[in-house]
Amino acid sequence: MKYTGPKVKLSRKLGFGLTTKARKYMDRKPYPPGQHGPVKRRAKLSDFGRQLLEKQRLRLQYNVHERQMRNYYQEASRLAGNTGDNLVQLLESRLDALVYRAGFAPTIYAARQYVRHGHIEVNGRRVNIPSFRVKPNDVFQVREKSRSLECFQNAIRNAQPVPYLEVSKADLSAKYLYLPPREEVPIVCDVPLVVEYYAR
Repeated sequence: MKYTGPKVKLSRKLGFGLTTKARKYMDRKPYPPGQHGPVKRRAKLSDFGRQLLEKQRLRLQYNVHERQMRNYYQEASRLAGNTGDNLVQLLESRLDALVYRAGFAPTIYAARQYVRHGHIEVNGRRVNIPSFRVKPNDVFQVREKSRSLECFQNAIRNAQPVPYLEVSKADLSAKYLYLPPREEVPIVCDVPLVVEYYAR
C-alpha cells in the first residue's frame, strides 16, 4: 500500500508523528485533527476501539495494506514463540523497513520509493520489492551509481541506526545481524492488543 494522503493529519489522529514534518506540527497542535479537535472531549474507547487503534498504528508505521498485515499475523501465529514478537520481527525484516532503520531514507515512505526505483541491492543483487524479506547476515546497500544522490547523503548524515544493524556510512551499506527482540524495535504500539484484534 502506497499511502499518499496527508501525513500530518494521519499522525495527529494516531497520536504520534510518522514523519519529521508531522512531529514538528504536533508540537504546536497536540490534539486530533478537525475543527473540534482542540475542544471536543473524546469518548472513552471500547476494548475493540483500542485494539483497532493499535492495529492501525502498527500497520501505518510500516505502510502496509490490511491484507498484508493479516497475512503477517497468520504467519506469526504459526511460528514458535510469542506471536506479537514474531509479528514485529516479520514486519521489521521487510527491505523497506530496514532501509529506513539503517538511515538511508528519512521516512518509511521514502524508503519504499527508493526500493521501488531500484536504488537498493541485497547481497549484490538489485531488489525492487519493498516487502522483500531480508534474513539475518544479509547485506543490503545503496547501489554505487546512486550513492552520490543528495537524498541519500542528507539521510545518512542524521542516521541513528538500530542495534540489530551494522551500518557503514562510507559505502551506504548495512548488515542485518539478527532478528530483533520487541524492545529494540523503535515502534509506537501496544503489540498484544494487535494480536487480540486479529485473534477475535
